[in-house]
Amino acid sequence: MINPFLELVAVGAGVGILSGFFGVGGGTVLVPVLLLLGYDIKTAVGISVVQMVFSSVFGSYLNHKRGTLDMKLVSIIGAGGFSGAFFSGYVASFVSNRLLESIFFLFVLFALARLFMKTREYHHEKKVSSVILFLIGMVIGFFSMLIGVGGSLMLVPILVGFLHVELKKATSAGLFFVVFSSVSGFISHALSGHIDYTSGVMVGLSSLAGVYIGIHLKHIASNSLSRRLLLFFYLCVIIYLAYRIFFTGQ
Repeated sequence: MINPFLELVAVGAGVGILSGFFGVGGGTVLVPVLLLLGYDIKTAVGISVVQMVFSSVFGSYLNHKRGTLDMKLVSIIGAGGFSGAFFSGYVASFVSNRLLESIFFLFVLFALARLFMKTREYHHEKKVSSVILFLIGMVIGFFSMLIGVGGSLMLVPILVGFLHVELKKATSAGLFFVVFSSVSGFISHALSGHIDYTSGVMVGLSSLAGVYIGIHLKHIASNSLSRRLLLFFYLCVIIYLAYRIFFTGQ
């Protein structure tokens, strides 16, 4: 039998590798893996939120060093994300596990669809009121922390497609947004009793080491191979979640 400590370290490292290689949020990888290991969805989401605090702070620090963060833009959307995420743990307490898994299932379907969407870049950003930016952050913060994903996958298309923000800048903003939403989500889920602190910290720390390996592997592999492997990964997650939701009644 595998030592639980080693199992969680391996999970964290594996999640970090996949996140770094595919460029996707850790929650998209971590939640299905934890479900497969026997965790219920609410505990899996709690562990995922802890992991996101580690990875988003670390990644945003690296982006800040590169000078790609628009602090004014992110601070407004981030404040909205913090506000929305704060209610996520409370709402999750009243939502069935099956409904949460169904919402996560829809999120992965959206992530899969994003692989086939072309992102058009614009040269001039739109001027949008702070209220609208705050509300965008609030909605994304709530739903992302409800199912334990970062929210950048939802935010980046909005920033690029509707607000005409440059892609690299939008990607950095998306990751920094996760700092706001994950910290607030952590507080909310902790107050609701959904956080397994020991597991979350072990997974979070080991995932940081895995990210280095994943990024290194990404530079070795071709873009077409990375895309095919990501497509295969999403299909596996969709099949597994569909099996849980529609055939096992969990």
